[in-house]
Amino acid sequence: MKKVVFMAGIAAMAVSSALVAEELGVIEVESTKLSDVSGEEVKSADLADALTKKVPSVSIVRRSGIANDIILRGQKKDNINILIDNTKVYGACPNRMDPPTSHVLTNTIDSIEIVEGPYDVENFGSLSGSVKVTTIKPAEGLNGEVSLNVGSFDYLKAAATVSGGNDVVRFLLSVSNESSSQYEDGDGNTFADQIENYAPAMPGYHYKDKYRDIDAYEKSAVLGKVFINLADNQELRLSYTGNRSDDVLYPSSKMDALYDDSNIYNIEYLVKDLGRYSKSLDVQYYSSDVEHPMSTFYRKSSGLDNSDNEKISYLTTDMRGIKIKNSFDLSSSSELTIGVDASLRNWDGAYEGSGLQAAVTDLVSIPDVDTENQAVFAEVEKKYSDLSVKAGFRYDDTSITPSDASGLQSNDYSGFSANLFASYDASATTRYFGGIGKATRVPDARELYFRGAMVNPANPMMAMNPLVGTPELDDTSNTEIDLGIEKTYSSFNIKTKLFYSWLDDYIYYNADKGESMLPVRNAFENIDATIYGLEISGAYFASDEVYVDFGLAYQRGKKDEALEGQTDTDLAEIPPMKANVALNYDYSNRNTATIEVVAADSWDDFDSDNGEQALSGYGIINLKVRHDITRSFELTAGVDNVLDKTYAVTNTYKDLTLLVVPGDEIILMNEPGRYLYVNGTYRF
Repeated sequence: MKKVVFMAGIAAMAVSSALVAEELGVIEVESTKLSDVSGEEVKSADLADALTKKVPSVSIVRRSGIANDIILRGQKKDNINILIDNTKVYGACPNRMDPPTSHVLTNTIDSIEIVEGPYDVENFGSLSGSVKVTTIKPAEGLNGEVSLNVGSFDYLKAAATVSGGNDVVRFLLSVSNESSSQYEDGDGNTFADQIENYAPAMPGYHYKDKYRDIDAYEKSAVLGKVFINLADNQELRLSYTGNRSDDVLYPSSKMDALYDDSNIYNIEYLVKDLGRYSKSLDVQYYSSDVEHPMSTFYRKSSGLDNSDNEKISYLTTDMRGIKIKNSFDLSSSSELTIGVDASLRNWDGAYEGSGLQAAVTDLVSIPDVDTENQAVFAEVEKKYSDLSVKAGFRYDDTSITPSDASGLQSNDYSGFSANLFASYDASATTRYFGGIGKATRVPDARELYFRGAMVNPANPMMAMNPLVGTPELDDTSNTEIDLGIEKTYSSFNIKTKLFYSWLDDYIYYNADKGESMLPVRNAFENIDATIYGLEISGAYFASDEVYVDFGLAYQRGKKDEALEGQTDTDLAEIPPMKANVALNYDYSNRNTATIEVVAADSWDDFDSDNGEQALSGYGIINLKVRHDITRSFELTAGVDNVLDKTYAVTNTYKDLTLLVVPGDEIILMNEPGRYLYVNGTYRF
């Protein structure tokens, strides 16, 4: 029986034990877990799209047909940590066209663990949660799969994976390619249609006639791994992930991505049972790099028939880090993990222009910024009969340094994170859990130093390069309390969780400053705010074949005070109540049919002073059937948004550069309309 989604929504604090056996080594983190992602999420390669359908506390930030971002419990961007095989990955685009979730594809993902709250001390910047992605691993013998997916809007994805080896060396190679035309919303509007309907009097935003019907994107990816057993207790793991995306359209923005290329390298050395003070030693080195040029090439603003007036924002980022952690038993019922963590990120960006945009050439957007972090951390786990306790701390020392040519100040930050979490099995059917934690994150280079670029309307031969960032920002801290109860009955399970989060020096965008004409705008500022919420999840088993899994998430966010000159105290990007319900029927062994409903309330509480607007609630129905034609061939077919609804889930907070028409109205990006897909997979 497929019970993966049974865990959907079971997220909360993330640092304790939900399932505890007699021996300490099997304590598991309390978290939302999705397994067999590569087999389950076959509709597209977009991780954000898969998560928002499965986890109520996750909402999508729709920017395109692919490469979308997520909000977790009212938090996004650097406030949540995205890790791919324990590797920290950043995007290069300051406008979030290439978020970390876009650098891994669902067809290469084995499992996902979502840790909600400040309970991850092993990783830098886990302010309000972590999304930990584990990709597929090589296996012994020779095995693999080939899949082909076709869907609405000319979607086509082909993928192949082969794995093999013996007890000494194992390898894996996975390749894929996918493309899609512009999807249509429930009213039949493509990307080009949505822009023209939104801003008919502003043709510069429109796609040129010859590009009006071009594909939304094309994306190719490769994952390679080699695992080597150096000895009975030692293993060396090598992996590489490469992503190549071309001509990705972002209709709600002024630019599109010419390409987006990323490389992720990972080396990990694991040793077990070295002695009394080393039960498990893990040494990891990783490196990633991203290139992301975005351009007006396809828009009429660069010229009606050519691109003589093209404007390009070219950005790169690279990240490298090392982590060493060691675990050993303090006693038969307690374990200690200690470690060191260090990383260095560089982020660099500049503008290029031609014709009427020539004046912006060589203006800097991100001034070659280095963010260097060193940290120590420790966690201890203790089991007392029916009570399990886990505590951790982390100390970070971070320096952020722009290039000398920028003339901007450097910043040094130190932060202390700590948490305590406990789980108590009151009976065989009742479990209580709760925790308190504090974590910090430093501002990024965009928030500190970003500069815009535009031709001076008074003198087209000159350009403006305003400082939008705020170099004096403090780091942000989150102090959070989480409480929950889980009840299990003969055919029913339900988990309820509450959280309350105090955000100190929370980094927030002030649209009034960002849209001023001053050369120094300092649009980002520190504020104090709170977020609180409720999550309910569970499953009901009507029989061995028929079961329902469900989840609901509700959160509210408030600033302690409105920003200077504003009156709205609602916190931006706090999605309304959202529910996921799925009726599953397992028939004929492992074959499954699912009817899924995803619904959300309207946006009644939003930050109108900073660009957000009222959004209507929605409810959509998705259908899916997975059937084994033979033991080796599997067919999956589905229909998303069966009723072809027109709706939007992503609001318009102005911390992103979106299309705005006179009257300060910001474009809404509608979700796809009815989408049909068929995926065939052959395994050997």
